[in-house]
Amino acid sequence: MGELDFRKKRKNTNIRGTARKQGKNSRQRELRFENEKREKRSSGKRWGKNKKNTKGIVLWAVELLLVCMTAVFLVAAFGQRVNVIGDSMSPVLKNGNVVMINHFIYNIKDPSRGDIAAFQKDGDERYFVKRIVGLPGETVQIKEGKLLIDGKPLKAEYVSDIGYAGTASEPVHLGKDEYFLLGDNETASDDSREEKIGNIKKKEIYGEVWFVIKPWSDIGFVSD
Repeated sequence: MGELDFRKKRKNTNIRGTARKQGKNSRQRELRFENEKREKRSSGKRWGKNKKNTKGIVLWAVELLLVCMTAVFLVAAFGQRVNVIGDSMSPVLKNGNVVMINHFIYNIKDPSRGDIAAFQKDGDERYFVKRIVGLPGETVQIKEGKLLIDGKPLKAEYVSDIGYAGTASEPVHLGKDEYFLLGDNETASDDSREEKIGNIKKKEIYGEVWFVIKPWSDIGFVSD
């Protein structure tokens, strides 16, 4: 009887031990499961953070590229500098002024009468800065000090009595891509009146003078 009781007790003890062991294993599995969940969440957060950082870097690189491209375009279109030599465009532009040229503008519109433009003649590296007075298809003549366009006097503030007519003493016919340019200060200007310069083709016009950057006392937009 005593041995039977002992066996029962031992069996019960074994059952309780097994139950405790199973419970412990179950808790361990639960802990592992929770740890795995936490690791997955943590890994997901890290991935999300890394992905966000990568996206931010890519956006920053794209923005930097756009800024650089914009800067290159602005410099190419508006940033060409030309030194004004002489007083041929006085009083609007003075000897020694440094001006900015809008190189892009004549790609979207044709040069207009009254524009102050920079041009180069074939084979000459210098830029000439003069005012456009004659347009393609027109006839230009200087007669009795007056600038005539198609036989009629041009009335504009920048035109005064012209003492030297040069080649324009006779009617000058402008081709479909040709312009006639004069300096505002005609007594000190080599321009389309001179045979060595003559009519200016559109391809020879580099751009429109739009801003004075030097000296400080003259800084500002160029007015017609």
